[in-house]
Amino acid sequence: MSPVTSKKTSLDFNVDGIGNLFKERHRRILVSFLLFIATVFPGELGEVTRLAIFDAYTQVSVFVAATLLFFFGLEHFFKIDVGKVMEKGGVWQVPTASCLGALPGCGGAVVVITAFARGNITLGAMVAALIGTMGDAAFLLLAKDPTAYFKIIIISLFAAIICGWLVDRFHRGELYSTEVKFLGHTIIGRLRNRDKFYMILAIPGLILGSMQLMQINIYDLGSFVFALGLCGAALSVGVWSISPVNAVTMHNDHPFTRATEETSFVTAWVIVAYLAYEYAYAFFGLDLAGLAEAAWIFIPLLAILIGFVPGCGPQILVTTLYLNGIIPFAALIGNAISNDGDALFPAIALTPRMAVVATLYSAIPALIISYIFLFWG
Repeated sequence: MSPVTSKKTSLDFNVDGIGNLFKERHRRILVSFLLFIATVFPGELGEVTRLAIFDAYTQVSVFVAATLLFFFGLEHFFKIDVGKVMEKGGVWQVPTASCLGALPGCGGAVVVITAFARGNITLGAMVAALIGTMGDAAFLLLAKDPTAYFKIIIISLFAAIICGWLVDRFHRGELYSTEVKFLGHTIIGRLRNRDKFYMILAIPGLILGSMQLMQINIYDLGSFVFALGLCGAALSVGVWSISPVNAVTMHNDHPFTRATEETSFVTAWVIVAYLAYEYAYAFFGLDLAGLAEAAWIFIPLLAILIGFVPGCGPQILVTTLYLNGIIPFAALIGNAISNDGDALFPAIALTPRMAVVATLYSAIPALIISYIFLFWG
């Protein structure tokens, strides 16, 4: 099959795109300001907000930071052009793409998407990477429930490889040959003082989080402990609000920089999830666990549909709901298989039609496996 040559040689932001980025930055700053008001507000609102933010930082953020630092530290010393290696992989393209997609975060899947856009790999390999990836939600699950994480990875890898090979067998798709030079991202590229401070502050936070895991009541250790957790959370939200909206950290960035940016993004969404749960219970009397139990047969389907939303934020919310015991494992595995994380953004930009096809293909194993676990898991 002769490759179809794309007319685009690179992606450029137009005026509307730049305007949207500024709007997104302003929205982040507004959210940060409203969060600050709720935190210092007197009475029950401030109390509930402060406790939820403290728990989000000590129970999730510090463990995500430690996990990210470990992975990024390893990646920092290994630099390989995976796309060129995969081009000669033959039938092993699909398993290789599956493993890259299964790496925590979205970096591995983005590499596969770029390789597909360049015409180096097949549609099946791209489908396998999108099925295998869990995005940034993987870091959250790995930090809080590693047993569930490895269970999901094994299932996702199996589904990714089988589906990828089937796609290559029955639907080869359109092969692209695009000179992809620029994905429209701002690369951080340097170690900043705030990155150093963020990691230093995470050390006592990690100690506090570990003490909570050992069932030690850290709330009785004094106001200093509470202030430390709130400072760590405030720094996370601050980094998230002022960071370039389209920033992506690369392998040549310092591990501290990459870990700070990614952890701050995860923290912002985890805080949203924690506050949504606490506000619903404290001020509206909603029992989310009860509602999920009442609509149990639709929960996996809803989680799969959320997986279609580009980006990692909604997927982090789903993972947080699972960790809080609100939704079952069946919903989590369905979301993990169907979601593409941030990898869907470059996929839509570079190969829009094939990106939609690949995403729809991922829904098939997501539906089958999630409902198998719902009824027989």
